[in-house]
Amino acid sequence: MVWGPPRSDAELVAFLEARTTQGPDSNWLYSLPRQRRQLFGFQDLGLIEACERCETVELWMETEPNAQLVLIWLLDYLGLQARTLGIVLRHVDASLGETEPARLAECKFPGVAINDHHIEIASLAWGAYRAPTPHAWFNLLSRDLSILPQLRRCVLEMLEELPGRATGLGASELRILELISAGYEHPFEVFPHFKQRFQRRVFGYWEAGALLEGLALAPVPAVSGLAEWPFTLEMHNLRERYERYKESRLSLTALGRAILAGADDFSRHNPIDRWWGGTRLTNDRLWRWDPVLLVP
Repeated sequence: MVWGPPRSDAELVAFLEARTTQGPDSNWLYSLPRQRRQLFGFQDLGLIEACERCETVELWMETEPNAQLVLIWLLDYLGLQARTLGIVLRHVDASLGETEPARLAECKFPGVAINDHHIEIASLAWGAYRAPTPHAWFNLLSRDLSILPQLRRCVLEMLEELPGRATGLGASELRILELISAGYEHPFEVFPHFKQRFQRRVFGYWEAGALLEGLALAPVPAVSGLAEWPFTLEMHNLRERYERYKESRLSLTALGRAILAGADDFSRHNPIDRWWGGTRLTNDRLWRWDPVLLVP
């Protein structure tokens, strides 16, 4: 949800509907192991049909922005049926994938039955994220979002990934420059899987590779020293290329140093063309964020 052009409404609906001709990346069932699909009789069911066959249904959504975006999408899709199905939302405040199973079993995450207010706020937020400008998303900050406890943080973290008013870079791009400036010179040393070091939660492994390439391969780069690209699965599968990538010795260019000093703007020198939710960011239409306002 946090990267690339948005899927169309039709694609999103088809993803959660009964499986017909959808491919492996285009239907929710493929996220379940085949044995589990067979065990529960979910072979070709849509999400709502599957929920109807269950005694209880709970949503356990992690705190990171991508998980929160999936949550508001699901609640918007389910609509009032979420209430009639008796779905419970667990207020998770831990990283499920990184918590030991024994420790996770001891956690007591409070659960609440989904009601109309959950659906209202989720639908409002989902529509705002899908809008062609970030204005509606920014305006969520003036709303009471506490019914979905992690949503306000998600709103702020996504806004911070818009181009900065002074730098033309999002928060994760800027953090990569800061880490290189601090002496971390190999690509994987500036990736977000070092969570305490990276301090940003929006993007993951593959997105970080794309961000670094954007900084290093631009017409006027902010980073030098990247020895291999593109950052694809094919590159990972070729040992020599992968090793060259890992051993790249990164450094800041004059532009990179100027950006960190607050003296220059990446977008003044380089083309911008990327998606943020439903907003396409280009040099002619570059919505910028700073800690207090959103400006075109």
